[in-house]
Amino acid sequence: MHPIVIVNGPNLNMLGSREPSVYGSETLDDIRTLCEKSAAPLSIKPDFRQSNHEGELVTWIQEAGQKAKGLIINPAGFGHTSVALMDALLSIKIPAIEVHISNIYKREEFRHHTYTARAVTGVISGLGSYGYVLAIEALSTIFKKNA
Repeated sequence: MHPIVIVNGPNLNMLGSREPSVYGSETLDDIRTLCEKSAAPLSIKPDFRQSNHEGELVTWIQEAGQKAKGLIINPAGFGHTSVALMDALLSIKIPAIEVHISNIYKREEFRHHTYTARAVTGVISGLGSYGYVLAIEALSTIFKKNA
């Protein structure tokens, strides 16, 4: 099994009730289940986490760099503001995919840029929870290429 860490940022614990017109009706637990089901046939073992605290996310990214084979991050609002998350991502040597549930380029201007994007392998935006599935599949492809 290939261990990966899936890190979710602030307010994603409110999915399902928070702005369903933007984020849909799925909960974070629904997305966790989707990730686990999508990862299993690819021999990927996800460690799924969420925090509203920037420092905790930094610690998890650093730990993933030491213990995991890949990382998926939905930095949420911190993506647009956090140099600390960017620096943590730059410090790890594993492939990382950034996921956004909504299309950040169709939203407010300040959401069009993420600091974290320059520190990851790729970015998936606007495909809802399916973006997590695509990120898992992308990591699987990367693992096979690097085998």
